[in-house]
Amino acid sequence: MRSLSSKFADPLPSHALLLLRVIVATTLIARCFQFERNGALLHTIAPQVIAAGAGLFGLFGLWTSVAGVILAISELLIVFSQGHDPWTSLLLSGLGVALALLGPGPWSLDARRSGWKRIEIRPPNN
Repeated sequence: MRSLSSKFADPLPSHALLLLRVIVATTLIARCFQFERNGALLHTIAPQVIAAGAGLFGLFGLWTSVAGVILAISELLIVFSQGHDPWTSLLLSGLGVALALLGPGPWSLDARRSGWKRIEIRPPNN
């Protein structure tokens, strides 16, 4: 799993990856609550619930690569199974693939679990 996680030397891309995870998870959870509030049946919102669960895992950076793949698959299932505008689901599916390929980044539970280490090189004491 360590080879799949991203290792950015500069802190700016790692903050951007955290922002991407937060935006994707917030969108998925809000959309799930929107369908639930409209009174949709369970079998019609099951893919949204699965995607929101994957979004939660992605938000915390826990099993990010697996969550990204599950997110992409569930969003593609939503595109082909439901008769609404597919563009949001296609965008979220692409973002799920991007999260799966980029990995969790240093601001995640996977980073702590997988053993992200910080090496500090100190000047020699003379």
